Amino acid sequence: MLAAPSASLRSVRATRVPGPRKEYAPDHRDPYWTRLFPLLAALACVTRAPSFRWPLWNPDEGYLAVQARLLADGGTLYETVVDRKPPLVPWLYAGAFALFGDDSLLPLKALAVAAQLLTAVLLASIARRRWGDRAGRTAGVLYLLISIGLNPEDAQAATFEVFTLPCTAAAMWCADRRGWGAAGAAVACAFLAKQTGGAVLLPVAWLLWRDGAPRGDVLRLAAGLCGPVVAAAVLTTPAGFLFWTVTGSGAYASFTGSELHVLGRGLGNAAILAAACAGIVPPVVRVLRIARTGSTDLWLWLASAVAAVLLGFHFFGHYYLQLMPPLALLGAAALQILPRERTLRAIVASGCGCAVFLAWGLLAPRPELAHATRLAETVRAHSGPRDRVLFWGMHPEAYWLADRAPASRYLTAGLLTNYSGGRNGPQVGEKYGVAGSWPVFREELRRHPPTLVVDDSRGEPYAPHRVPSLRRILATGYRPLLTVDGAVLYVRPGGGPGV
Repeated sequence: MLAAPSASLRSVRATRVPGPRKEYAPDHRDPYWTRLFPLLAALACVTRAPSFRWPLWNPDEGYLAVQARLLADGGTLYETVVDRKPPLVPWLYAGAFALFGDDSLLPLKALAVAAQLLTAVLLASIARRRWGDRAGRTAGVLYLLISIGLNPEDAQAATFEVFTLPCTAAAMWCADRRGWGAAGAAVACAFLAKQTGGAVLLPVAWLLWRDGAPRGDVLRLAAGLCGPVVAAAVLTTPAGFLFWTVTGSGAYASFTGSELHVLGRGLGNAAILAAACAGIVPPVVRVLRIARTGSTDLWLWLASAVAAVLLGFHFFGHYYLQLMPPLALLGAAALQILPRERTLRAIVASGCGCAVFLAWGLLAPRPELAHATRLAETVRAHSGPRDRVLFWGMHPEAYWLADRAPASRYLTAGLLTNYSGGRNGPQVGEKYGVAGSWPVFREELRRHPPTLVVDDSRGEPYAPHRVPSLRRILATGYRPLLTVDGAVLYVRPGGGPGV
């Protein structure tokens, strides 16, 4: 016979988590925020401390730094400098470089701290409005504790997802308060930071539908959403914006031939995130599956974030950052109907996990950064400040570290060969590059031949011997100069100083 449910379990089943209060008039004399904000700010600084340990954390930061320099030199996004990303974060880097100089990412790291703090504050505000003061504190603290629960290269970098998160949280914050125009603008900003950020439109639209979807509110949401996106397209080039952010990544979204590699990465990153969320998952699974919580929008937010992780079949660790805000709110929803000691237990478990990830970030070596730094130093010694160089590899940060202009708008071999994330399947090669890229690339090298070409493929599927056009360019115009950590430097006869 099955045992009868306990009294506590029956109580949970009968519990309904209250939804947002209809009228919310905060008392400006309330010390709640004056007490909570310093705590959240301190946590944001502590959890992001490893980000200041290294000049940069991953190639995305390097890519953005090189883009920002090119934009400062008169480049045009989606024309003279390209990437498969929307323009908001490159513009953010370019603005920071204009204000503080382009030889350090410290200002961007500080902005990343501010972005995480803003996300935590917005989540705390949403939770407080729905479930009270304790839930607000829980949501903000839990979010910051789990916010670094991935490989430090993914969690500590000041890149696209980190700046997407406050936009998604702002979209939910505005929709929760029926500010539909502002919610639409926040969704647009999330999309303009990274395409998958636009997935937050799903829970926002559900909240609008739940509110009755008056025509005026639908129009306000649509206007808020479309206005910034159209403005960004006009400020760049509409055709280039559409191609590089939406239509030009078909081959990139396939994982044919690399299924085991990609799925292994996805499962590994999911396991790391699950360990970071060990304090949140048990109460969510135990309580929210049986209690009527009124948290449909949060589940939709989580589902849309899961879809964003799955989109493109790459499963990079930083994709999983979008799961963290809805997970923190669902954790707060579950914990606020459990005894207080369960909240304390969840925070302690999350804090212990956070300490492990902090130690990982502070102590782990960075061999690829050391390799890129050695390459940059060698290139700087064998070229002049005005020389153009070509790094044939997946580390665009070498351009920034060497302080040399790239010879092409394509900053990695990935755009020209469809190589990404260690894929070694059949869809890597010259014919799988971005449509129309190779004629442009060949013309760029013909008009402005680089002084140095650095083959940093190191045996990967995009090595020059597997790329006919590059092989011919090297054979007819360059000779090997030296080798650094497996990377081969080629020099054009009569090249720059030190050759």
